[in-house]
Amino acid sequence: MANEEKPKQKVGFTIIKNDPTDGHKGYGIGSLSLENVSPLFIDIEEQEAFIDIGAMHARSQVERGIKFTVNREDSEGGKPYWLVWITIDFNPEGPYYAGVTACEMVVNREKRRGYKILADHVNLMDKSMKRKIIVDQMDDSSKKVLAEYLRNHNPEMWERSVDQLKQDLNA
Repeated sequence: MANEEKPKQKVGFTIIKNDPTDGHKGYGIGSLSLENVSPLFIDIEEQEAFIDIGAMHARSQVERGIKFTVNREDSEGGKPYWLVWITIDFNPEGPYYAGVTACEMVVNREKRRGYKILADHVNLMDKSMKRKIIVDQMDDSSKKVLAEYLRNHNPEMWERSVDQLKQDLNA
């Protein structure tokens, strides 16, 4: 009777730290680790970049108190941002910027409305984790801010990064 009342719970999307297999071949295989992913915001108007880990769960300072829609007109007159997903990986020489993808976002604080396509944000985070570089939709000045931030944050990681990242950011 208990089985009829409660539907069987499904194993959903699992986010865990460190090595998901950790020496065994059972539960957790194929789980996703977000340990090496960082969200970086670029304020397009102010030409500045800053990290806000809250963006991992759509709870960054930029996103707080804003109702997001996929209708660009709802946030008309708002402030434009790029949310950049940066994935760090390691090669024999050391850590490097492996995946970098950028998503568009507009926030109108007065109206408490914003524009973003959540599916794009999730898909681009996934592509960053899969070591893709997707920054071609960014404007040149924002690319410059991003390149400068990555270079200044850790020059050695920048040097070890793939040439595609440097070329795509015109650096």
